[in-house]
Amino acid sequence: MHNDGYLLGYDIGSSSVKAVLLDSATGKQIASATSPDTHELEIVAQQAGWAEQHPDTWWTHIQAATNHLRSVSGVNFHDVKAIGISYQMHGLVVLDKDYNPLMPSIIWCDSRAVEIGRKAYQNLGHELCMTRLLNSPGNFTASKLKWVQENRPDVYKRISCFMLPGDYIACKLTGTPSTTASGLSEGILWDFSTMQRADFLLDHYNIDKSIVPKIVPTFGTQGTVTAAAASLLGLKEGIPVSYRAGDQPNNAFSLNVNNPGEIAATAGTSGVVYGVSDRTSYDPEGRVNTFLHVNNTAEAARLGILLCVNGTGILNRWLRTLISTGSTPFPYGAMDDEAATAPACCDGLRILPYGNGAERTLGNRTLNASVHGLDLTRHTRAHLLRAAQEGIIFALNQGIDIMNTLGLEKRVIRAGYANMFKSELFCGIFSTVTDCAVELYNTDGAQGAARGAGVGAGMYRSINDAFTGLSVIKRIEPIKTETARYADAYAQWKSLCKHQIEQIDKQGR
Repeated sequence: MHNDGYLLGYDIGSSSVKAVLLDSATGKQIASATSPDTHELEIVAQQAGWAEQHPDTWWTHIQAATNHLRSVSGVNFHDVKAIGISYQMHGLVVLDKDYNPLMPSIIWCDSRAVEIGRKAYQNLGHELCMTRLLNSPGNFTASKLKWVQENRPDVYKRISCFMLPGDYIACKLTGTPSTTASGLSEGILWDFSTMQRADFLLDHYNIDKSIVPKIVPTFGTQGTVTAAAASLLGLKEGIPVSYRAGDQPNNAFSLNVNNPGEIAATAGTSGVVYGVSDRTSYDPEGRVNTFLHVNNTAEAARLGILLCVNGTGILNRWLRTLISTGSTPFPYGAMDDEAATAPACCDGLRILPYGNGAERTLGNRTLNASVHGLDLTRHTRAHLLRAAQEGIIFALNQGIDIMNTLGLEKRVIRAGYANMFKSELFCGIFSTVTDCAVELYNTDGAQGAARGAGVGAGMYRSINDAFTGLSVIKRIEPIKTETARYADAYAQWKSLCKHQIEQIDKQGR
């Protein structure tokens, strides 16, 4: 079935970088390491709506996580057979001729290119964009690059290539710039009518095609580790980098969500529900987005339909910072315990969690977070903590309602036992509000990247063979006694959200 050896997976998030070592024979995790492990990476906002991180910060933490992994695993890293990369989607990295970053990365939750994408959508037309891109150009990578061209011409004229965050890490490992078809689709640079690069959008934006890196397969040898990178990381020169995917397609892959009708979820900094389809369907309003899934082929179409709510774990983290005293952060587990003391639906307290940039499910509006119905004589901190979790789940469910119109029927939603899905309270509310069973698995994005590396390196006969060792930790069913109550609360929450949107639109913001 496979060759013996170890698989190394990296997950480059906006909060941290995680590295995992997997035994290819058993599919079991040998060890993992996260960097930083005492705090979260800073997201720099030089202006309202901006969000940046420097690409070299990710590379620094790749080195730190790998060094720690090597020290705790007890494994000779020369026995690593392949490397896989998962990364935060939709970001923009621009490099000079020596492949050094020209500026900080404009990351996924940055809103500065919203108006550029809106104008392109109007000028190109709804039908052309939706039938060929399956999305509006929106606030994605292509529009961010156009922003650089218009606002930083000094930088733009020095660009030798642009790429996504994971492409940059692959370049640091292999010394060669490249991207994938699925990556281009994440940047809204893939033409689904021709199944090629969307040159018509590049032409519309007047972007030089020579700065688009070469396309390599999602699974397969994308390059090999250079002597310089091997020396820094304690690896053997020549190891193949054999898998690369955005964090949400990869999260689905890590859960073996690869067939039509299967659905995955995650709740990190942002919250995502991701369903696999074999149809090139799209939301006419662009509130959820369609991309190439990792296992898409010419013979068997596999597309991922993705909804994203930016304000998820970042809201929980904001509350944690707010209630922490001294130098020790308030434990997330203690926050859950306190939230659980408040009643379901929080005595009418409602939170809209939209405080992390323009939200796609709201038509790229920046609604900001808000608290509604606060009664100073009844509501406590516990109510506030629970209302935040309920608001996040209501926002995700609103996106699921949109996905249902595209033919994705939820039966079971799979998630890794990580981030907010570690919370028993969150899982119970999520299952009840969505009226769907939730299965939690012993996996994460870095494990998915490692398994993908094994597939890409030919160490498994098929994708299914890569999931030895994957198992369900627990299954959560809807709490039937609270279903009707939450349905009413969700309806009230949606009405509040609609009212806020109307107010924003009236003000022309």
